[in-house]
Amino acid sequence: MIEAATGWLTAEEWQAVRLSLGVALRSVVFGLPPAVLVAWLLARRRFPGRALLDALVHLPLVMPPVVVGWLLLVTFGVRGPVGSLLDDWFGLRLVFTTGGAALATAVMSFPLIVRAVRLSLETVDQGLEEAARSLGAGPLDRFVSITLPLISPGILSGAITAFAAGLGEFGAVITFASNIPGETQTLPLAIYAATQTPGGEATAARLAAVSFALAVGGLLLAELVSRRMQRLLGRERG
Repeated sequence: MIEAATGWLTAEEWQAVRLSLGVALRSVVFGLPPAVLVAWLLARRRFPGRALLDALVHLPLVMPPVVVGWLLLVTFGVRGPVGSLLDDWFGLRLVFTTGGAALATAVMSFPLIVRAVRLSLETVDQGLEEAARSLGAGPLDRFVSITLPLISPGILSGAITAFAAGLGEFGAVITFASNIPGETQTLPLAIYAATQTPGGEATAARLAAVSFALAVGGLLLAELVSRRMQRLLGRERG
């Protein structure tokens, strides 16, 4: 399948596909642990500012992606409050880099993981956790041995959905990381560049077909994994 794709796409087009896959994967790897933590806080804890945290987490779903990218640029740019510190202390620059594209993608897909994990947490029977607590299990032990296995379908389906969504992220990436071939030009940006190039219709069509196939495959995989995990846990849905 890979050989067929490499024969159908040019080297530059295939590079954009590989870059998109890498950026989406990095965004999920970096975003998954904090997403699980935030989902647990929102589902299991009551604290001042909880509603504000909930709103902030879901802002990328309702804000224009370009605005998210601009906020990242202001914050993580070389003159931003965080970006300047990263540059001075570690020599790390995120703006206009592959890492910056992964960061922008992670921010945009973060709410998808939080929502999936939170919904899973809300279906967990807390009586099981209370029984473990009565037997002397600590908070971390209860989470690892009971809660985490029960919410694993939500974690996996949320991660896969976020990965699929990350493959299509455009506005935040182009604003924060720009459109640099071989560095930040992901699949959606390559499609955009092709549409702006005379005679680029064929290139745009090929890349759009790849994007469509990856998106559909990701969504189907997320549903398949969720159902499989639900079946293993004895909670098969109709």
